[in-house]
Order: sequence, then C-alpha cells, then structure tokens
Amino acid sequence: MSILVAGMLCLLTTGCGSLGSSVLGSGSSTSSNGSVLGDVLGAMTNGETIGNVLSSVIGLDKLSQNQLYGTWTYDGPGCAFTSSSALAKAGGEVVATQIEQKLQTQYAQLGLKSSNTYITFNQDGTFASKIGGKSFSGNYTYDPQTSAVNLKGLLLSLNGYVTRNGSGISVLFESKKLLTLIQTMAAFSGNSTLGTISDISKNYDGVRLGFDMAK
Repeated sequence: MSILVAGMLCLLTTGCGSLGSSVLGSGSSTSSNGSVLGDVLGAMTNGETIGNVLSSVIGLDKLSQNQLYGTWTYDGPGCAFTSSSALAKAGGEVVATQIEQKLQTQYAQLGLKSSNTYITFNQDGTFASKIGGKSFSGNYTYDPQTSAVNLKGLLLSLNGYVTRNGSGISVLFESKKLLTLIQTMAAFSGNSTLGTISDISKNYDGVRLGFDMAK
C-alpha cells in the first residue's frame, strides 16, 4: 500500500504541478503545490481513494447490458478518465477523488440528492430520470464494449459513458455536456458551480464528469 501511495504522490509532484493555481475553479482556495498535497493526503483518508483505479478509467471494468437495467439513485459526484495515460498524466486516482470532493459541495448547492436524482434504464430501450427533481426521459442505447451510452429525450440528447465504481455505476459526460444537462434540468445559468465544472475540463485532458449511482 505504501508503495502505491508513494507512486501516486510522485505522479502528483511531477505531472500535476499546475494544480497550484486554482485549477478547480473559483471555489478552490488552493494556491501552492504544498496545499495540493495536503488536499490529496486528506482525500486519501476517506477510504475510497486507494484500490479503486479501475473505476477511474472508462472501459476497463465493463458493464453488461443486463447489469445496466434497473433504477440507479444519486450517490455522489462521479469522475473518470478516458484512458489510463490520461489518469496518470492528471496525477493518479487521488486526483480523481479530489475532483469528486470539489464537486460534492457544488452539487449540494444545486440540491442534488438521492431522493430527487435518479435514472431508470428499462429493457425496452427507454429511460426515465430526474436531475434535482427535474424530469428527463426518452430512449437510450448502450454499447457494452465501449461503455458509451446515448440518452435521447424530447429536448435534449446526450452522449456519455457508464462505468463501474465501488458501490454501483458512474454515469459520465464531457464537461460541456454535463453543463448543458444541469442548465436544462435545473435552469441554472451563471452559477459558480457551472464555472467549476468548466474549469476542471480546461485543466485535465480526457476527464469525464457526472454522477455516481447506486441501487
């Protein structure tokens, strides 16, 4: 375990030096590499950081079509990278966890919780969901080989990914798509949350953001 931790800290100090200048948007008070390492070490104590690397790379731990069916409720912010090299370049699993922690507060401000945010994937190719209590439904397609999912509603169509995590699945999108979803469902504009989500995408190549979901 100590070797893994040391390796991740090495990645952080060599590949993530730019984290020191408000990488995570206006809501971040991080101003030095020392502060970043402090945040990362704090993230490592939450019991969810180490040993969950597969869930931070889209497509490594595939979900079958049958496993997708059912109702999934909001369990927290989700984050994953499109490749293991993108994850390594960002600084490792600890940074993915740090991003999720930054989003946690922002999502709470938007009122997202398990009682009002969920998605149901039906066997007939339809889905029904709520984001912060706002309904979004339509048809979907899912490719188990690429983990790609397409959600097509009356007013909005989204391309994303579904990947496993420790407690269920993550439904993830490119940051611009996530912004569109939140703006459409929750009718927010100019909110600092949206700026935070946008800033994350500018500072990490290959990151996808969204929602952790559990049954």
